[in-house]
Amino acid sequence: MNKSELVEAVAESADISKAAAARAVDTMVNSIISTLSNGDQVAIAGFGTFTVRDRAARVGRNPRTGEEIQIKASKNPGFKAGKAFKDALN
Repeated sequence: MNKSELVEAVAESADISKAAAARAVDTMVNSIISTLSNGDQVAIAGFGTFTVRDRAARVGRNPRTGEEIQIKASKNPGFKAGKAFKDALN
């Protein structure tokens, strides 16, 4: 499912226009991104928790030359599925 299919499903399920559903989906995604960029987490009961994970600096290798390279530390988004979500898949 891509974004347009998600918007269509939300519009159909909530009995609203596709434009309103698109705004709702965009607002939700932007709110999650904004909250994570502030260093907080987003927990949606029954769905899961979005967090920021720190990745330490490390030494890697250039696969073409075998030369060692320094990889900078970074922050990456993480997601942990909730129990209800996991149960729905099994």
